[in-house]
Amino acid sequence: MYVIYIFVKSIVWWLSLLPFRLLYCISDILSFLLYYVFRYRKNVVIANLTKSFPEKSPAKIREIAHKFYSNLSDIIVETIKQRRIGEKSLEKRIRITNYEILDKYYKNSQNIIAVMGHCSNWELSIMYLGLKVPRKAFVIVKPLSNKYFDSYFGSIRLRLVKAGIIKFKDSYRTLLKHRDKPFICVFVADQTPTRGEINYWTTFLHQDTPVFLGAEKIARSLNCAVIFIEVNRPKRGFYELTIHEIEQNPRETKPYEITEKHVQLLEKIIQNHPENWLWSHKRWKHKKDDNTILLSQQ
Repeated sequence: MYVIYIFVKSIVWWLSLLPFRLLYCISDILSFLLYYVFRYRKNVVIANLTKSFPEKSPAKIREIAHKFYSNLSDIIVETIKQRRIGEKSLEKRIRITNYEILDKYYKNSQNIIAVMGHCSNWELSIMYLGLKVPRKAFVIVKPLSNKYFDSYFGSIRLRLVKAGIIKFKDSYRTLLKHRDKPFICVFVADQTPTRGEINYWTTFLHQDTPVFLGAEKIARSLNCAVIFIEVNRPKRGFYELTIHEIEQNPRETKPYEITEKHVQLLEKIIQNHPENWLWSHKRWKHKKDDNTILLSQQ
């Protein structure tokens, strides 16, 4: 595995030297290969789309799937370029459309939990956010299984910013230590819990879906404002971040209220631009009935 790691790292280093226009040519080729030749998780993608959009025809599902692979390929080459992208280039390509919402919380000295989904290029957007906010930034991650790749891509993820990467299991303990210092913490909250981690189900894209409660629990415990960051791609290689306010007074909310708000908002965003979400992810691999049996046996 270490040999594979060195090989991938070398390829990334050389490809990151290329300008964006050439990387997007590579992306076009890669998209074709992933969709037509390697058929990378194509059955998963088509099944996810079909269940999420039962009203759409098979032809429309295939059209969205094709666009998804273009989106995925662009994310791959942009992540490679992230290895050496500069601040000026990043600021040229990404902007926050309504930064004044963040300013409001800064003036109130309230810490912020920012929720995101795997839409468009969430990695590049997190790097930009960490660069722009005038306070300590944290990102909650689930570590990769390979320690070499986990360390390497962690260094790429936040290369330009002074931000902390927190493992999911350490999130509350770490943020508790920083509660008296201004921070913003980013959760990419649409990942799939393991069966043993499931504590709450909701309806998402017409399907029973288990969701993490970490963002809500930390917000309520530490009284952090909760926002959602929507990432859109107005044109290739350029992104707009729009801030949506979820909750300013989390301790006044009912259980699961914050979670339902950000899940429903993500669902609406996906319905508006379905090609931008990560459909190759096995988001619905757990079944609610199986989990109910498991919980009753504990």
